Amino acid sequence: MALNPPSDTVIAADDEIILIADDDSLIRLGGTAVPVEEDRIAATAHERPGPKRTLLLGWNGRAPQIVRYLDGYVPEGSTIDIASDHPAAGRDLTGLARLTANAKKCDITDRHALESLGTGLYEHVIVLSDGRYDPHHADTRTLMTLLQLRDIQSTLGERYSIVSEMYDENNRVLAEVARADDIVISDTVIGLLLAQLAENPCLADVFGYLFDSKGSELYPRPVEDYVTIGEPLRFATVIESARRRGETAIGYRVAAGINEPPRYGVVLNPGKDRPIAFVPGDTVIVLAER
Repeated sequence: MALNPPSDTVIAADDEIILIADDDSLIRLGGTAVPVEEDRIAATAHERPGPKRTLLLGWNGRAPQIVRYLDGYVPEGSTIDIASDHPAAGRDLTGLARLTANAKKCDITDRHALESLGTGLYEHVIVLSDGRYDPHHADTRTLMTLLQLRDIQSTLGERYSIVSEMYDENNRVLAEVARADDIVISDTVIGLLLAQLAENPCLADVFGYLFDSKGSELYPRPVEDYVTIGEPLRFATVIESARRRGETAIGYRVAAGINEPPRYGVVLNPGKDRPIAFVPGDTVIVLAER
C-alpha cells in the first residue's frame, strides 16, 4: 500500500485506488480534466518548524505510549513537560529521540497550580484522564481542568491547542466548545473507526499508515504556500501545486469558519472545478511527509 505515492507511479491493472468519498455508491469516473490556472501557482517554500513545547496534564497507563508516539512527530529539540500528582507520572520514558521530558508534581484541578505552569509558553496542551479513578470521577477531574484552562486562556489572551480525553460520551459533549482546535476524544472515535473497518477491513492498513509517524501524515498549511490569493481559483490549481511538491491536497480550511460548527471551516474532497476565493489565514489540508 502507498499513500501519497510519487506522481510518476504506474498503476497496474490489478491495483486498487484509495479514494475519499461521501459513500462508495457515489464514486464515479471523472470526465474531462479540469483546467489548471498556471499563473496562480505559487512556489513559496514551507517554513521549517522549530522545536515545540507541549504540556501534558495528568497521567495513566497510556501516557508513556502517547509520549513515544509524539516523539516520532515533533522536530528535534522539542520539550514535553508533564504535570501530575500521579505517583508514576514521567516514568518509563527512556529512549526518546526528539523529545526532552520533564516531570513536575501538580494538582491539575487547582487553578493556582495550573497558573504556575505558565501555560502560555506552550503550543499544545494534552489533558489525560487519571487512571487511579473510576471513569466518572476521572471525567469530572478532566472537566475541572478544562474549565480552568479555558478561563486562563480567556483571561490572559493565550492561544494553544487543547486535546483532552474523556471516558463518557455524554461528558465529551458537555466539554465541547465552539473551537476546532479544542478537541475532546472519547470512545466515540474508536466506534467510528470500527464502523468503517466493519464495512471495509482493508481500511485498517490505511489508518495504520496515517497514524504512524513514518511516511506521510495530514497537515494544514498556509494557502499562500500553494497559490496566489485574492481572486477565485479552481481547487484543481491547488491540487496541482501540491502535486509538484510531492504532496496530495485533499481539502482546505477557511479561517472565517473556524468557530462555526459542525465543520469549523473544514472542507474535504471539494470539487476540482469549484471556485474558491482564499484569504490570509486559510489553509490547505495535504497528505505530506513533515
